[in-house]
Amino acid sequence: MKKIRVIVNAVLAGICIGIGGTVFLSLESRLAGALLFTVGLFTIVSFGLELFTGKVGQLPQRGMRYLPELALIWLGNLAGTALAGMLVRHTRAGEALAARAAELCAAKLADGLASIFILSLLCGMLMYIAVETYRSCRHELGKYLGLFLGVSVFILCGFEHCVANMFYFTAAGAWSLRALGYLAVMTLGNSAGGLLMPLCAKLMSASEAEKQ
Repeated sequence: MKKIRVIVNAVLAGICIGIGGTVFLSLESRLAGALLFTVGLFTIVSFGLELFTGKVGQLPQRGMRYLPELALIWLGNLAGTALAGMLVRHTRAGEALAARAAELCAAKLADGLASIFILSLLCGMLMYIAVETYRSCRHELGKYLGLFLGVSVFILCGFEHCVANMFYFTAAGAWSLRALGYLAVMTLGNSAGGLLMPLCAKLMSASEAEKQ
């Protein structure tokens, strides 16, 4: 039953990211698109849905037994974004959105793998900061500032988010072996970025405990 809940919430999270991606592709202003893309993550954290980039930072706390659940979340996100992307392609705005997505995907797939990994790592860090700030900040304004700034900054900087790119590849009809390879690198980069801060915090905490 838990696995079904995780998969359903991961699919819904993927659809939410797809909606965020749709508004980003629909607007001429990158700034407005980046700000409104945040509707995806806002909905996900508000309803307790499962987003891979928001959950991978929990691995140090939950241990290796959490890996299978993370894999389910990733697959559910893929299914949700793919569904959103295919549905959008069959609307009256589909042709224009597909063209915008194709332009975006072409730039990503022309980039080097080292660049993609670094951009994904930085995105993973921002996603961890955004989700953790929303979860732990006691100040209401701070919770939402962390969420909106984290997402908007990663988009405006051109950082790579593996789940958002699942949607863009589908909306553009750009899936290929190359796209799958790049998605794997993006996933590794997002994971490394999402794990960096909690792992450092855990190491520092262990070091302080040893001194005592």
